[in-house]
Amino acid sequence: MKFMNKSMTLAAIALLPIAASAFPIAAVGTEGLSVIVSGTDNIVATYQGNSAAYSDNLYLTFTASSSPAGTFVFNNHASAVGSTFDLGSFAVGTELVFRLHVDNTGDDFYTGDASRNADGKAHARVQSDWETNTSLVSFEDLLGTPEGAAGYNDLSFSFTNTTSSAVPEPTSLALLGAGVLGLGFIKRRKK
Repeated sequence: MKFMNKSMTLAAIALLPIAASAFPIAAVGTEGLSVIVSGTDNIVATYQGNSAAYSDNLYLTFTASSSPAGTFVFNNHASAVGSTFDLGSFAVGTELVFRLHVDNTGDDFYTGDASRNADGKAHARVQSDWETNTSLVSFEDLLGTPEGAAGYNDLSFSFTNTTSSAVPEPTSLALLGAGVLGLGFIKRRKK
């Protein structure tokens, strides 16, 4: 009878639903956001996990047009979950651009605007305040097919002293500046 109970228990456990991932994935709706430095302390990256079959390397490249080499941070299969990497400090407001290189296909994908990627699709989610003063970034490594809500699970990592933000286009900044100057002129004229 003990054998039957143990067998039935094992069968019952085998039928339980398995969680989609045992590591954090940045929230849906944060695709295409940028990683922005929000503090003067060093930026520390922590590897959170992956569920990718492909081997993916993460690099800090600063901008998509920088040297493809950049600074190596993590590999999704060789790095231990929980390992950290100190990236140093940067000026507040600096955008940090990360590149995911897929060893199996040779593809490269970047954080930030979708136009940085060869397929014109956002391949990274960036979630602000995942933990206090820490952003969570999750990458998708398939060309042309980011997997929506079920995707962006190929490499997840977090960064201290960062936030997520869409980087304003130069035209938007120019319009904002012109508006502020115009308001200042009108206010001064009324006096």
